[in-house]
Amino acid sequence: MSKEHGHFHWNELMTRNREAAKAFYAETLGWTYEAFPMAGGGDYAVCMMNGQPVGGMMETKQGSGLDHVPDGWFAYIAVDDIDTRLEKVAAAGGAIERLAFDVPGVGRIAVVRDKAGSAIGWITPAAEG
Repeated sequence: MSKEHGHFHWNELMTRNREAAKAFYAETLGWTYEAFPMAGGGDYAVCMMNGQPVGGMMETKQGSGLDHVPDGWFAYIAVDDIDTRLEKVAAAGGAIERLAFDVPGVGRIAVVRDKAGSAIGWITPAAEG
C-alpha cells in the first residue's frame, strides 16, 4: 500500500456479516486475518496476504453506530496533510462527511464527498516508527 500523496492507500469492507466475508475471502483468495483493537471496544479484522496487510473489515451490525452504512468496500487515499487538504474541500465543491480523527498507529482520517457526490476516505498515514 502506498503512503504517497494522491495514491490509494487502504481498502476496507463494511459488512453486517464479517465472519461470512472472512470465510469467503479466505477460501477464494487465501487471506488470513489479524485482530486490531478498536477504540470503544470490538476489533477490526486486518486482511493479510503472505504476511502483509492488504485491507480490513469492519462489522456494521445493528447498534454499531455504523448500521446506516451499506455493505461494500470503501477506499482511502493517502494525503500529505489532511487538515490542510480538508481546507480545500468546500471551495472545490465538495463536503466533509466526517471530520478528521486520529487512529493511533494508523494515521489521521477523514471522509469527504466530492463535487459529484461520491464519498472517499482520506488518510495521512502515521509515521513508521
